[in-house]
Amino acid sequence: MRKLNQSTTYAFISVLLWSTVATSFKIGLRYLSPLFLILAAAVVSWFVFLIFLTATKRLSELSRVTLTDLGKSALQGLLNPCGYYLVLFHAYSLLPAQVAQPLNMIWPFPLALFSALLLKQHITIRNIAAIFVSLAGVVFISSQGSFSGWERISLPGVGLALGSSLLWALYWVLGVMDKREEVIKLFWSFSFGIVYLLLIAFTSGSPAPELNTGAMGASVYVGLFELGLTYILWMRAMQLSENNAKTGNLIFLAPFLSLVFIHFILGETIYSTTFVGLSLIIAGIWLQQRKK
Repeated sequence: MRKLNQSTTYAFISVLLWSTVATSFKIGLRYLSPLFLILAAAVVSWFVFLIFLTATKRLSELSRVTLTDLGKSALQGLLNPCGYYLVLFHAYSLLPAQVAQPLNMIWPFPLALFSALLLKQHITIRNIAAIFVSLAGVVFISSQGSFSGWERISLPGVGLALGSSLLWALYWVLGVMDKREEVIKLFWSFSFGIVYLLLIAFTSGSPAPELNTGAMGASVYVGLFELGLTYILWMRAMQLSENNAKTGNLIFLAPFLSLVFIHFILGETIYSTTFVGLSLIIAGIWLQQRKK
């Protein structure tokens, strides 16, 4: 019972924190470009992983890395944090938070495709039906309350939000194939990702951002509660859980809670079609993951 209570507590804290990140992304993008927001946040997360490994007396495990491991981390770091968050933050810069956040949730569907290609898993009729249910949700969300909403929506932003789900799904499959411990994988992938982001910053000629309280606060918040600390809390919740499927389902609370923060902090009017579309996306994910 004690483990169950701890697992539930860690899970709810994780869900609550993750429900704030869509709002924090939009606030952070007021001060920083997508490139410098993810670069600064990734550095914060890298230090979170380093401190965690030091506190748990596992720092020596980092020295046991092989050339093969480094090759895997180099590819994973290209996808996350580099590629995925660059694309995702660009989507947030073009779309309302209530649109970008749910569209990014469809990653379980490309995950099924990549799993079929790389892990030799089968795609079933139920998988296909689930995809169409969630695509209907995408249509509702993109409408922003009425048929005329499609005229206001940024199609490049929608494409970027959906594209980010492809990158995350591919990263997830590569992570499943890599049997190293999770925090070790994250530390090394973020090490490579930060190098890639620095190279992009130097070669693209992007002007250095102004360092002010807003920029620094947003970077630290995103680094802690999207990329770093919250992932460790969620991982701990899953380790203590006696039923990972039930604990994992708590994550579906996050997008609905997120709409509350988006409305009251960002001031966005939440359309009824957003709730309908989000519900359809989650219904599609549930249909795909439901056991026979």
